[in-house]
Amino acid sequence: MRETIRELISEEQVNERIRELGEKISKDYEGKTVHLVCILKGACFFMCELAKRITVPISMDFMTVSSYGSGTKSSGIVRIRKDLDDPIKDLDVIIVEDIVDSGRTLYYLQDVFKERGCHSVRTCTLLDKPERRVCDLTVDYTGFVIPDQFVVGYGMDYDQKYRDLPFIGVVEFSEED
Repeated sequence: MRETIRELISEEQVNERIRELGEKISKDYEGKTVHLVCILKGACFFMCELAKRITVPISMDFMTVSSYGSGTKSSGIVRIRKDLDDPIKDLDVIIVEDIVDSGRTLYYLQDVFKERGCHSVRTCTLLDKPERRVCDLTVDYTGFVIPDQFVVGYGMDYDQKYRDLPFIGVVEFSEED
């Protein structure tokens, strides 16, 4: 099998949408500090670009969670693999994700963060696949709603490849000649 990448969302479209999200978050958090929590590894590119476009004071932390075992299908059980470095009690938190599909991870994290005493918890994702949702979850800030396709670029990977693409692409497989 050979894979090719078809551009779905251009670099220019991604940059413009992140600018708009930064403006919206800045307006919503005027007079406050917002604490961004990046869900690694996929959201790191998105969060760095988003942070540069938010004009209110920010702080950041990073977390790794997984709902996948050794396979490619979700186990449905979310596990924290790398927890936050600092407490989040009394903070206004935005959980930053690369892509939301089933919604299990964000649904779980919202509960965990509320239990830890956050002042508020909101969610932000670059990409949303609502047709795959299995949890009652509404994303507060969404970059793009996309169809159920396997996407890469801007931090998202296929077998650790293509994270560095400056656009969002769809992985297409074909038989080799």
